[in-house]
Amino acid sequence: MSYRLYIPGPITVSDDTFAAMNRGMIGHRSKDFVSLYESLQPGLKRLMGTQDPVYLSTSSSWGMMEAAVRNTVAKGVLCCMNGAFSDKWLDVAKKCGKEAAGLQFDWGKPVDPAAVERELATGKYDAITFIHSETSTGTLSPIADIMAVVRKFPEVISIVDTVSSLSTVELNKDALGIDVLISGSQKALCLPPGLSVCSVSERARARAATIPNRGYYFDFLEFQANHEKGMTPSTPCISLIYGLEHILKKIDAEGLPARFERHRRLNAKVRDWAFAKGFKLFPEEKFGTLGLNCFANNLNLDLEAFNKVLKSKHKLVIDGGYGKLKGKTFRISNMGDETDASIDALIAALDATYAEVAAKPAA
Repeated sequence: MSYRLYIPGPITVSDDTFAAMNRGMIGHRSKDFVSLYESLQPGLKRLMGTQDPVYLSTSSSWGMMEAAVRNTVAKGVLCCMNGAFSDKWLDVAKKCGKEAAGLQFDWGKPVDPAAVERELATGKYDAITFIHSETSTGTLSPIADIMAVVRKFPEVISIVDTVSSLSTVELNKDALGIDVLISGSQKALCLPPGLSVCSVSERARARAATIPNRGYYFDFLEFQANHEKGMTPSTPCISLIYGLEHILKKIDAEGLPARFERHRRLNAKVRDWAFAKGFKLFPEEKFGTLGLNCFANNLNLDLEAFNKVLKSKHKLVIDGGYGKLKGKTFRISNMGDETDASIDALIAALDATYAEVAAKPAA
């Protein structure tokens, strides 16, 4: 039995994308693969707003997030933390043997540029990590304001996770001055999990050249050397790359402005449904991300029962809160290939399920 996923990832993959992935295999050192790899670069660069190379890694985004730390941190890394995934980056950095400190904000609060400036001014750090769209709380941090601060410290390499924001809102890596921009396949790019895309600046690669013990699989210099030949360092998941080719063609056909507007409009529809019921957004509304909504369960709805009915009667699934917010929040995605019609159908199902479950509040 398949269900339409409105969790924040993986999300439902369209049949046309699966069909595009179901093509004959090619050698990853063949001319055919080189042509495929190189054909993706213009679309990926437009999507990220960059002229820097975009590497493809058969890994979750955490692979490239770890890679960024291992390749660029010599002195110390400041990890901006405002949710489950950004909090995890501190643990990852320490497990990579790096000097790392966390700049903690309450979950649901955005990263504060003034606080970033105070920490970077100590001179303790030569790298910074933050998540643009913290998926666990649905919080979109002010990336332009943060990067305006980071650019005041030219020795600091910026590492940014855009896993649930890439292709839902405009990103301009080069104008913002981002050194390492990372995203993954299973959220707004609407592919199965297992592929990460990562654009790396020349100065980040220069830093990597000075760092020992980068490893091999995630070594930026290995990625660059192979990129220049139209290849990846290791055998990639070619079927996912076929899927990425298809998605980039769909994005080009829709146009980026139209794609951003579609995500904004569909996100607002879901918000309006929840607000009409009396729910509140977990983050402050102006900092809510546009690929999903994270709502506070201020009405004490039995989320487990709600999702059980939604799944059994409507073949849909939403998320009942992540980590320490389980049961206290719920998240509904509108990323990827969703349309007005599919979100309208979702809202009708949410309405019917709410009418059935709301009379039985959680204990």
